[in-house]
Amino acid sequence: MSMFCFQCQETAKGTGCELMGVCGKTPEVSNIQDLLLFVTRGIAVYNDKLRKEEKASKVADKFIVDAMFISITNANFDFEAIKNKVKEGLLLKSELAGLLNFSPADLPDECTWNGDESTFMDKALEVGVLRTKDEDVRSLKELIHYGLKGMAAYAEHAYNLDETDDEVFIFMQYALAEITRTDITVAELIPLALETGQYGVQVMALLDSANTGRFGNPEITEVNIGAGKNPGILISGHDLRDIEELLQQTEGTGVDVYTHSEMLPAHYYPHLKKYKHLVGNYGGAWWQQKEDFESFNGPVLFTTNCIVPPSRNASYRGRIFTTGASGLDGAKHIPERKNGQQKDFSEIIEMAKTCLPPKEIESGTIVGGFAHAQVMALADKVVDAVKTGAIKKFFVMAGCDGRMKGRNYYTDFANELPKDTVILTAGCAKYRYNKLPLGDIGGIPRVLDAGQCNDSYSLAIIALKLKEVFGLEDINDLPIAFNIAWYEQKAVIVLLALLHLGVKNIHLGPTLPGFLSPNVAKVLVENFGIGGISTVEEDIEMFLAG
Repeated sequence: MSMFCFQCQETAKGTGCELMGVCGKTPEVSNIQDLLLFVTRGIAVYNDKLRKEEKASKVADKFIVDAMFISITNANFDFEAIKNKVKEGLLLKSELAGLLNFSPADLPDECTWNGDESTFMDKALEVGVLRTKDEDVRSLKELIHYGLKGMAAYAEHAYNLDETDDEVFIFMQYALAEITRTDITVAELIPLALETGQYGVQVMALLDSANTGRFGNPEITEVNIGAGKNPGILISGHDLRDIEELLQQTEGTGVDVYTHSEMLPAHYYPHLKKYKHLVGNYGGAWWQQKEDFESFNGPVLFTTNCIVPPSRNASYRGRIFTTGASGLDGAKHIPERKNGQQKDFSEIIEMAKTCLPPKEIESGTIVGGFAHAQVMALADKVVDAVKTGAIKKFFVMAGCDGRMKGRNYYTDFANELPKDTVILTAGCAKYRYNKLPLGDIGGIPRVLDAGQCNDSYSLAIIALKLKEVFGLEDINDLPIAFNIAWYEQKAVIVLLALLHLGVKNIHLGPTLPGFLSPNVAKVLVENFGIGGISTVEEDIEMFLAG
């Protein structure tokens, strides 16, 4: 075993990648990420203690968020960049230790290890997820750990828009400190997992406020999926500040901007859609990028995950740029903002000018922009449709897409749903059905796309508002079923957030997480009704009967 990672849905054999990551992560990258997380947990312990003495470091707050985001699936494959982050963390940890008023001798190994660079990889092999021998404790620790990674991603996006919440930082560091404990029990970890969901709701609300405060409330929007005649830049990932600055810097240059995958919802925001050279969305979900990028012809900018490392002979390999938490060995990385200035995208723009326009791979439009404010504006229409029986049931089909053939289930499921049902979606899972001709119900589209994976918050707000409108005491009495596809750690924090809000009987697919031990899975099934998926026909019958 040269590595061990089971944090994503596609993990090898559903149990764990041991030789090479299915995502493309090498053992070296996997292990250095484990070491970065180890150092980060030590920083969290120190800053948690310093906060009690009113000495907490804002630098540590930001470092923890950055480091957690770097280790999320498909975000960063750059070994040297991650190693440098480890070294940065060791220096920061040493500074924090010097501020404490007691000896660190009784603190966990995460705090006391300050090895030199020559020992990095030896230590990395000791500190991965298998460091916890008890299977159930390990399962719950990693459930919390992955939820915190998702929380870090959303906190990072909010931070980039100058929005922070100290309570989120405080909880993240407390929770990370708790999972360093070797004496922590299953009984202590279960409520900590639900508390992680509570702060998941809080951080998604923070990001929603940051996005709408800066860019306006999403509006119903038709997005072009064809291609224009100008050279273009394709921007992928989730960071809206990055696309705003790219749009500002490309205005008047003759270079068009296209969104890819999870950046599609940028088109829904009034402040972003005003840029006429934001011409459309190109391609499909993240896992289709090898084909999409070959035909796009121009440069591609990754602002976050999800990266699929290109083959050595891929024509687009030299056209990839990364920024923020993302990284790829050999790709040019655009540095962070300094002194209030924008990121400098001039090199990408100059490259785009030398490239051919994108090859058109499809045509037409897709419709989105159904975040909570927009759906609430249609509330009377929606409620009337439910009361008259025109809409019998809503299906929340948010989450992630992926490469597995089993994910065709979600396309088939959407196609086979009765025509008096509506799909509520967010995240890249929508690419399985957002181009299907599913029609509408009295003018209400049968696919209501709220946006990115973090906009699952909008779906929760919509459900809570409908509960209020219909005078129900329990959110589970609504005509809403949850059939969610998951892939990575942002989906984990969404799941924990829904559990915190009291939502039960959520079905996850295409497989249940490999990091759930049988006993922990049993707890989730018995207490929350968590289930998997079977066949489309059986599941539709089951959901409609519920």
